[in-house]
Amino acid sequence: MQRVGILGGTFDPPHLGHLILAEYAADALGLTDLLIVPAGDPPHKQHEMKTPIHHRLEMLKLATQDNPSFRISRVDIDRAGPHYSLEMVRIIQQMYPEADLFFVMGGDSFHDLPSWYQPEELIRLCRLGVMRRPLDGIEADMHAAVLPGLAARTIMIDAPILQISSSDIVERIRAGRSVRYLVPDIVLTYIKANRLYQNQAATYEKTDSSWTDGTHS
Repeated sequence: MQRVGILGGTFDPPHLGHLILAEYAADALGLTDLLIVPAGDPPHKQHEMKTPIHHRLEMLKLATQDNPSFRISRVDIDRAGPHYSLEMVRIIQQMYPEADLFFVMGGDSFHDLPSWYQPEELIRLCRLGVMRRPLDGIEADMHAAVLPGLAARTIMIDAPILQISSSDIVERIRAGRSVRYLVPDIVLTYIKANRLYQNQAATYEKTDSSWTDGTHS
């Protein structure tokens, strides 16, 4: 039977931390396929500016092209928002009616799960793969009082500690600092070619895979 994982996120930009955690999850859950779902209009991030979806999609395709079990899904971007995880899972269930579904999330999201939209229905439709980090205090039964049966539908995944974030990468680019080894080389090339994440006043200058504010000499 197919075992299909669902990993959502803004991926703005996709970085090596995303890929490492995705591979950890796929291995721990024994997935045959991992659907990577870029967010269209996440309810909790409506106030944030996002890079146009065609750029985020292309960067994801480039970042995952050498892993045949990773698949990019447009399920969140081809429908009107705001979006909720439950609605996304329902659509994916229709696409994979015979598959076991696993919703992959971080420990912080699991901590806030009772406040999500209809979490009881979410855990009925799929199991949860929770990326747990050392000493984060996250346990499968921590919401037993409000979400009965959650622990039995939750698989804890010991994840590595990776201090890599898309927001930090964007800030480094805007400051003219190198992001080499934080994003795949092919994604870095795409970011440069399309002048993404730069301040309007910044001028692009190639210096060993970094950006420099200023004028060309």
